[in-house]
Amino acid sequence: MRWEEFLRQGDQVLVALVEVIGALVIFVGAFWAALRFVVEGLRHRSAAVFTPIRLSFGRFLVLGLEFQLAADILRTAVSPTFGQIGQLAAIATIRTALNFFLRREIAQEQRQVTLDR
Repeated sequence: MRWEEFLRQGDQVLVALVEVIGALVIFVGAFWAALRFVVEGLRHRSAAVFTPIRLSFGRFLVLGLEFQLAADILRTAVSPTFGQIGQLAAIATIRTALNFFLRREIAQEQRQVTLDR
């Protein structure tokens, strides 16, 4: 096996692993948020109870998206083509924008929670 082939196969394994980790983080966050939503919804009827749940879920989403972006970067790490670089740029732009807006919303919600206390 040539060195370049070994790198490609190793890179593919790493990409798959990082993608699975990202998906798992998002899944765990969604499951946790849904569970908390049901439990808190049964206990309390106030909408304010759900803000911390949204904040927590938003953090899981941000972390999961960062893992997904890392996987995309790894995918193009070994001898990328111009097409792959263009795809990475588009994906990175979209995911960065999602992260930006999620972080901004989390910060706003966090300030609101702090003021409400």
